[in-house]
Amino acid sequence: MKRKLDANDAPTVEVSQNGTTNDVSFDSFSLDPRLMQAIAKSNFSHPTPVQAKAIPLALQGKDILAKSKTGSGKTAAYVIPTLQAILRRKATSSAKSTSALVLVPTRELADQVHKAFNTLAAFCSSYLQTLNLTQRTSDAVLHAVLQDSPDIVVTTPSRATQYLDSSRLSLADVQQLVIDEADIVLSYGYEDDINAIATALPRGVQTFLISATLTSEVEELKSIFCRDAAVVKIEDAEEKGEGITQYSVKCGEDEKFLLIYVLFKLRLVKGKCLVFVADVDRSYRLKLYLEQFGIKSCVLNAELPVNSRLHVVEEFNKGLYDILIAADDQEVLGGVMKRRKPCAEEDEANEMSEEDDVEKRPAKKAKMSKNEKDFGVSRGIDFQNVSCVINFDLPTTSKSYTHRIGRTARAGKAGMALSFVIPKDKFGKHRPTSIASAKTDERVLEKIVARQEKKGNELKPYHFDMAQVDAFRYRMNDALRAVTGAAVHEARTQEIKQELIKSEKLRKHFEENPGDLRHLRHDGEHGAIVRHQAHLKHVPDYLMPAAGRKALSTDHVGFVGLRSEKKRKDDKKPTGRKARFGGRSRGKIDPLKSFSTRKKR
Repeated sequence: MKRKLDANDAPTVEVSQNGTTNDVSFDSFSLDPRLMQAIAKSNFSHPTPVQAKAIPLALQGKDILAKSKTGSGKTAAYVIPTLQAILRRKATSSAKSTSALVLVPTRELADQVHKAFNTLAAFCSSYLQTLNLTQRTSDAVLHAVLQDSPDIVVTTPSRATQYLDSSRLSLADVQQLVIDEADIVLSYGYEDDINAIATALPRGVQTFLISATLTSEVEELKSIFCRDAAVVKIEDAEEKGEGITQYSVKCGEDEKFLLIYVLFKLRLVKGKCLVFVADVDRSYRLKLYLEQFGIKSCVLNAELPVNSRLHVVEEFNKGLYDILIAADDQEVLGGVMKRRKPCAEEDEANEMSEEDDVEKRPAKKAKMSKNEKDFGVSRGIDFQNVSCVINFDLPTTSKSYTHRIGRTARAGKAGMALSFVIPKDKFGKHRPTSIASAKTDERVLEKIVARQEKKGNELKPYHFDMAQVDAFRYRMNDALRAVTGAAVHEARTQEIKQELIKSEKLRKHFEENPGDLRHLRHDGEHGAIVRHQAHLKHVPDYLMPAAGRKALSTDHVGFVGLRSEKKRKDDKKPTGRKARFGGRSRGKIDPLKSFSTRKKR
């Protein structure tokens, strides 16, 4: 299997296209010319396997249950037939009504789906209207748009029931229902909302259930909404995860920080990287730690408003940051909401063990507030061109692991997953970096290995030569001492304060109460500041291991010299300041080396 980097610095892989249908084209679907124009503009050359199988069935009016990996084109598989059905109806009727409802678990995914509809409806946008009901807009504006009966409404179940209860949203004329990420919708605590929506929908609605896995929750939704659904399951090489090379590293708690520093500073990992940690506090600790070495990263924080999180994802996708640290605690919370029964698709013993893990989690996290439901972190977000996923903190279940590593190796590209595992005998040995969830790492790893082997994948142990990187340990300790608990707390607080200052909703309040704004800004000038140590940003040549030096590119040798390359070149020229003044350049020369007993003439 070959690995190479494409124009986006993302690795690609040459794999056999088992199960693909290269002979199928979008022309064979007899779509509206305006849709075909948008498809061509989006550079869709051929339908993906899930699109090739699902779109023809959907155009026949059948209910669809589609299981395919994230990034395999599932969104377009329901957007295209939904738009086609609406355009066909509008050709025979001028009545305005909401005819398509799309339910997603998170606001981030709602924004992405809304953009997908707008992209593929670009050449008929004046003819149909799409509304994202989760957007940060005043209720008065949303109410006005709803009165105009948008053709497509994209929303979360809780937001939909909120507008249903107030009679501002009508589902009486809905003919297409889509539930995206169906395998996790109920885990977010939307059971009551789903039942309310099912009651409000008319009979005979065409339903799309879109999922990355088939679980008992999907079966439950199928029994509520579907009538003899056509099941589309894609099991090609990409779906089985053959494009992902998986490694696990057993190390001490503090050695996690040592190894991730070496990986990024010596550029042993190339391309964009997603780093998953246990919680938000941990994400800021890791970010501040990496900053000590001049390594830039950004944090995807579930505490921040959805627009801020989407902005972080956009910056990451554009390449402004190559490292994104995601606190996947919302996925853990979602798992506590509802215990899942084993289904035919999953290993019964494995699922039973994972439920045991859930029971041991703190009871105080057993419920999510109404606001928290919409704030997922990793699922459904479109991270583009991710070449590596690092599980800095191992997830608590094998299912979470599968979803995490699914962020890489998309659309025929290759990827790598690296997981740090704390052996039981090393747990609690380094208190400043210890977390409670690491106690079960070895047991979780066994479940992950079993799950991956069942899919035909291998999770290989990787043994770092710690002797080569041990020289960096004192630098790691210096950086960890600088990143205190107070500094982490201040970093989290500062980010929330900045959101308050930039908030449009609070602008009027600050205009009427300038003292509040002044105090808020003044508070930010004080507090715990991380002690930056300039010497940690450079890697001296004597510390560089031989293997690390080979991994570095020729343009960047991993350390910054005392003088820039430009000045060194100028010093060698026969003309210029150095030549004119007899080799004496103020502050640029060692007097002992330049000393001469010869008399000048």
